Amino acid sequence: MTGAGLLADKIALITGGGAGIGRGIVTRFLAEGAKVVVAEYDEERCSTLRDDYAGNDSLHVVRTDVREKEQVLAAVQAALDTFGGLDILVNNAFTLSPRVLLEHKTDDMLDGTLHAGLWAAWWGMQAARPIMAERGGGAIVNFYSIDVETAAWLNSDYVVTKSALLGLTRSSAHEWGRFGIRVNSIAPTAMGTHFNALAAEHPGFAEASAARKPLGRNGDPELDIAPVVVFLASEMSRFVTGELIHADGGLHMPGYDSRPADLGALGG
Repeated sequence: MTGAGLLADKIALITGGGAGIGRGIVTRFLAEGAKVVVAEYDEERCSTLRDDYAGNDSLHVVRTDVREKEQVLAAVQAALDTFGGLDILVNNAFTLSPRVLLEHKTDDMLDGTLHAGLWAAWWGMQAARPIMAERGGGAIVNFYSIDVETAAWLNSDYVVTKSALLGLTRSSAHEWGRFGIRVNSIAPTAMGTHFNALAAEHPGFAEASAARKPLGRNGDPELDIAPVVVFLASEMSRFVTGELIHADGGLHMPGYDSRPADLGALGG
């Protein structure tokens, strides 16, 4: 794919860029001319990225557990060491705990989800701010979820984390505008890693998911979600900050019902 050069000479850090939506964003950013550092936890995905882009000097992969502050800071430093700066931060990485009722969620489950989502973004943003400010500004894109709006069952810790990320997006957009840093959120639904796992586990899931959306289809990470992230990261959105964009085929309008059919089977 050849893009329009919307991110030419920009340096980006994308967390969780080894698969699914994150991989789609990496592919699109490179096509648009960006230099990309990928912070990815899974070693096999890191190796695949390196192999797929062997010889491409615009991609650098750093194995990163975003639940660990020092590793997040090291990923930001890798952008400085490898490409000389940082203009764009995409906080895409997340983790999901077991899908159980709220009363069965443990402190460890919440702690792990908060670290992978909220704390990772917090650390990355604070480390990126002075670098971006020195360069005259930058763009940060955080990942929200429609699960917050539908109060999704069995994902209470994830909902808490995504709710907090929207608050972080708005607070930082308000305060960091003075540095020329724009901060926005995207709420995507697409055929990413989690979607594909559910589709494999539950026959008919993909078809039912598509039917719920006004556009009548499921989103493609590279073709449907990544261009919205490119927009938020590029000069096309130079006057947009503190915004939330749904890239979900319209699903946020009708929403969805996540109440389990058999609560008794879940111990509820």
